[in-house]
Amino acid sequence: MGAGVSDLAAGMEAVGKVAGGAGLGELPELCAAEVLLHLDAPEICRLARLNRAFRGAAAADFVWEAKLPENYGYLLDFVDGAMEGGGGGRQRSLMGKKEVYARLAKAVPFDGGKKELWLEKSKGGVCIALSSKSLVITGIDDRRYWSHMPTTESRFHSVAYLQQIWWFEVVGELEFCFPAGTYSLYFRLHLGKASTRFGRRVCSSEQIHGWDKKPVRFQLSTSDGQHALSQCYLDEPGSWILYHVGDFVASTTEQPIKLKFSLAQIDCTHTKGGLCVDSVLIYPKGFQQEKVISSQK
Repeated sequence: MGAGVSDLAAGMEAVGKVAGGAGLGELPELCAAEVLLHLDAPEICRLARLNRAFRGAAAADFVWEAKLPENYGYLLDFVDGAMEGGGGGRQRSLMGKKEVYARLAKAVPFDGGKKELWLEKSKGGVCIALSSKSLVITGIDDRRYWSHMPTTESRFHSVAYLQQIWWFEVVGELEFCFPAGTYSLYFRLHLGKASTRFGRRVCSSEQIHGWDKKPVRFQLSTSDGQHALSQCYLDEPGSWILYHVGDFVASTTEQPIKLKFSLAQIDCTHTKGGLCVDSVLIYPKGFQQEKVISSQK
């Protein structure tokens, strides 16, 4: 839709001139605001640069309130609680809705920096990331099996790297009041150990083994009885991939929903290794930023 913003502006400019010589600069601010209600947040910001009418309309509270999740008050409380002493911003009564949107669109760490919350900037949907350090990983404290590896390829600047293990299992939980809607949950994984040499990214595949023997099993369940079960083989080394665990529906914003999720390959007839576990990502259904592999049901 972004390409249509310039076309929309050009069309309205032409109509204004035909109708009596007035251009977009003469457009009433209320009319401009009605136009902005039909655009996504980045498009509103781009159109606001055109002239005074759109600039004024782009600051209107009712424009931005329509873009915010219905439980944005809860989200603000959550963000304030995550920030030290709740002193992360201006008092609520002094904040305009555009400022609220901008504040929530910036990733906010919580749970000691092991998780993050933000609104995706286009549609205003809630996104949550849980780092590998927030997950329960079998054998994680035994350096014969696992190590925490620093990297610039993770939003948390660290991933859990599996060298070799017989029993592979990763489990996580989250309780949160999501805005009503459908959400997708993913594990972000990478086969091989990536590094940088002489300014170039290289990936070592020396320790990759065992993932072609049996598929990895993914599970998702919710406190209100939703379940998803799927499986797939891990077979694309060298790239970060989002493995789709399943979808869940948040039907109300009044009560939190508790999620439990896992991935496992617990066939102890063989070892497996050479895998990076970065994070679990929860996105509004349909939103994705990296390559996604859908597991088999």
